[in-house]
Amino acid sequence: MSAIGRFGVVVIGRNEGQRLRRCLESVVNRAKIVVYVDSGSTDGSVARAEDLGAVTVRLDLKLPFTAARARNEGFHRMCELAPELDYVQFVDGDCEVAEGWLDSAVAALDSNPPVVAVCGRRRERFPEQSVYNLLCDIEWDTAVGEVKTCGGDVMMRTRALSAAGGYRSDLIAGEEPELCVRLRAAGWSIRRLGEEMTLHDAAMTQFSQWWKRMLRGGYAMAEGVHLHGSPPERHRVRDSISAWFWGFCLPILGLSSAVVFGAPGLLPIALYPLQVLRLGLRGGRGSWWRALFLVIGKFPEMLGQLKFLQDHYFDRRPQLIEYK
Repeated sequence: MSAIGRFGVVVIGRNEGQRLRRCLESVVNRAKIVVYVDSGSTDGSVARAEDLGAVTVRLDLKLPFTAARARNEGFHRMCELAPELDYVQFVDGDCEVAEGWLDSAVAALDSNPPVVAVCGRRRERFPEQSVYNLLCDIEWDTAVGEVKTCGGDVMMRTRALSAAGGYRSDLIAGEEPELCVRLRAAGWSIRRLGEEMTLHDAAMTQFSQWWKRMLRGGYAMAEGVHLHGSPPERHRVRDSISAWFWGFCLPILGLSSAVVFGAPGLLPIALYPLQVLRLGLRGGRGSWWRALFLVIGKFPEMLGQLKFLQDHYFDRRPQLIEYK
């Protein structure tokens, strides 16, 4: 069987407009089947996907939307229509799949039986448009080789994904790292390739958008600790502690000591610029912007964790945190 007949593609999205068209055009006719899962779009996304030849799935509006739920329903539909497929490529609707990636991913999985999932280089389409887009592009540029987690764009073995039970549909964020924890516990490994994979369009031009994205990251961080924070995995524990220290403990310490000692008591606050300096001196692309926003980002990450703790304590259904 040729490579094109051995995998399907699941695309998820909501109101992605022309981004969705670019995404679907990059995969239609390059896979056995393309399934588009729509989360309540009002911009004609479903009709656009059908016109391009994709099988469409509309999520039930009575149930909460999550990316995890969308991926699961798309995967299940793909397996119903083509149960013989070896692999599934997941891709977000605001991404365009790079030429040659699908073949490279299939070849990598074929040649590495212990590997359950492969991902590649995700780039930001307009990194020069805003500092927030630039930060995303830097974030996507991670090390090549065996890794612990993947992102939303990834090719996986269908049987292994089915055996793992798919993504946790109730997670509003962080569903990919959580799945990777379970896959690795089952004896699989995850690999990041050096090849170009997708071109992402964050369309993030405002500080408020970046803040919400970091808030969502903090929520996912706390939920990850709740699910897999115990040894030996200790999933996201270090990140969680860092956010609490910089986003909560240090400000409280500085303000409390200022009440007792006056202005000299604010000395702990000086750790913030020192941390920016330390991170910025590491160098690299956009190093000073990255250093500044890494430090500022501890505050929304802490608030996101606090929101998770409140939802968990009061047994409240989590609500999506969207930045666009």
